[in-house]
Amino acid sequence: MKKVANVFTSPEKHWVGNGFHVSSMFSYHDKDKNLDPFLLMDYNPPKFFQGGRRDNSEFDLRGVEEHPHRGFETVTIAYQGEVSHRDSHGGGGTICAGDVQWMTAGSGVMHEEMHSEKFAKEGGLFEMVQLWVNLPAKDKMTTPKYQAIKSADIPVVALPNNAGSVRVIAGELLDVKGAASTFSPINMWDITMNTNTTHKFRVPASHNVIILVLDGTIQVGENAIARRGELVTFERGEADVLIEANNEAKLLMLTGEPLNEPVVGYGPFVMNTKEQIIDAFNDVRNGRFGRLD
Repeated sequence: MKKVANVFTSPEKHWVGNGFHVSSMFSYHDKDKNLDPFLLMDYNPPKFFQGGRRDNSEFDLRGVEEHPHRGFETVTIAYQGEVSHRDSHGGGGTICAGDVQWMTAGSGVMHEEMHSEKFAKEGGLFEMVQLWVNLPAKDKMTTPKYQAIKSADIPVVALPNNAGSVRVIAGELLDVKGAASTFSPINMWDITMNTNTTHKFRVPASHNVIILVLDGTIQVGENAIARRGELVTFERGEADVLIEANNEAKLLMLTGEPLNEPVVGYGPFVMNTKEQIIDAFNDVRNGRFGRLD
């Protein structure tokens, strides 16, 4: 069984743009948490946004305006609220509760993420997770693409012994394949566990594992306890993860085969060398990432 390395409490929240009030659970600067191939996790816990007009004609659209990315993928999971996306390679759409937006930045893309006009008008609770998933060196300059994954298209697996259910966003669980296509072997499981149940999740010994507790309290392994808003990391080696839910619990579990490649990141770019980062800045300045219409 995999051994828990640490249980981290949520760091202080900060604003990303003016629409996402997040705790950065980890980033590519954390070199010692066995995160590879995952680069960043921002968690926006439930927050109420007031709806309504900014003036007589416009709704107060909040979010993050046009900005670049290169060298990785962004994944946004909507739990409550709505986000509208558009990018310079023609990707776009609105994700609602249960939906997932999976954008491959690859060789370079300009994009924006804003609260949808409907959400801006009506207001309500907003809860999201955004992940950055690294691309292998050979794929960092791949052509950008966009996967809009609706909740109805995400397969749901019932765990044995009425332990709960899992939405398989990516990877595979109990012979059911996830909805997203990925460049390296990863699993992304959106888990609900019932009260006083236990399940052993099959995870290869070679994978790194991360768990974000969205709600409830769980015991991981023999004695590690994690509560709502906490992040669990694991030591390398051994296979499988044993989870016991003391009450109804909601978790986001990530597992991935490490790329074991150099990670050089600066702001919105994550590459393998400093020179590649400099190239990214130059390409943005020269308009090679395209423009939003």
